[in-house]
Amino acid sequence: MTFGVGDWVEVRSKEEILATLDEHGRFEGLPFMPQMTQYCGQRFQVFRRAGKTCSEIHGSSGVTYVSRRLRDTVHLEHRCDGREHGGCQAGCLIFWKDAWLKRAEVEGQGNQVLPPAAERTPASTGAGRCTENMVHSATTYSAPDGDIRYSCQATQLMEATTALKLWDVRQYVDAYRSGNNSLSDVLKAIVYVLYYYGTLVRSPRWGMASRWLYDRFQAVWGGVPFPRKAGKIAAGPAPRLDLDLKPGELVRVKSYEQILETLNSSASNRGLSFDAELVPYCGEVFRVRTRIERFIDEKTGKMLHMKTPAVILDGVHCLSLYSGQRILCPRAVFLWWREIWLERVSEDEIAQVTPGAKGLCHAKASRRIKVAVH
Repeated sequence: MTFGVGDWVEVRSKEEILATLDEHGRFEGLPFMPQMTQYCGQRFQVFRRAGKTCSEIHGSSGVTYVSRRLRDTVHLEHRCDGREHGGCQAGCLIFWKDAWLKRAEVEGQGNQVLPPAAERTPASTGAGRCTENMVHSATTYSAPDGDIRYSCQATQLMEATTALKLWDVRQYVDAYRSGNNSLSDVLKAIVYVLYYYGTLVRSPRWGMASRWLYDRFQAVWGGVPFPRKAGKIAAGPAPRLDLDLKPGELVRVKSYEQILETLNSSASNRGLSFDAELVPYCGEVFRVRTRIERFIDEKTGKMLHMKTPAVILDGVHCLSLYSGQRILCPRAVFLWWREIWLERVSEDEIAQVTPGAKGLCHAKASRRIKVAVH
């Protein structure tokens, strides 16, 4: 590991990075996207190591996620703004190859004074074959049907990674050693994987009893109920509720039981799945970050438009604690919410709970995201 979680790094110059890229604007299969150049020369802390990630594939049961392994890659706290990719609103966390960064020492933990970083030139693996224009050109291409398709880090993950089996214990060791996860979270994730895949929890005959026992145990310890329950709509269309939420508005996520009333047997509402990773946020209050109406399909590179818009909540992302193949993935993708799963909360209501409140801040505690008022 060249860089660990919390390390200060400096993004290399545009010229240094171009020298590492091939004629398609990629390094070890991973694209360097045009919007990343705005960070060149700036210094940031490493948010997560990205030795493991997840990618969408077409499986026998439809679209699914698989775990993949990367080499020498980290996440800083930057998300793609979609400007160079048709205005995609997914807000994916950007991948940074170690070769595109250099260490920046920090003097004084209190004031975070950063002295000039030592200059080191990365290996010119691209042999000068890439230019800035090539990086821009690589963001789109024409499909056989004539449609414009997009190429970004998310669409190229399968090419930039290798297979990673769920039972490869190295990923759990790396999750702890890298600083991505606490030992407690790693152990809890392993226990969940063993329970989900190694018990009768998915059995048609014994599954209900197994899930009931899981919920009783979690209730005693203040944990999250079994997060993969079927919805309660047996037949007919799922209900829809349009709140016309705007960025900055406060909302409370409804209880898990209330949300199950809006889901079909596949735990989805109008095509959008209520993923297990959404369950820990039930009952909490957040601000709306954005409405999501269009996004790039990772599998095809095609821009898709949502028939029923969803919203992204500020600070609410996948924790990868209940994700099966994606367990402990550090990609931190934003979670999408149907408006019927949310309810408006007024600023006055929050102020009454905590007098003098001016806003919300989010702090991670154990597996839950707790909301504090400052």
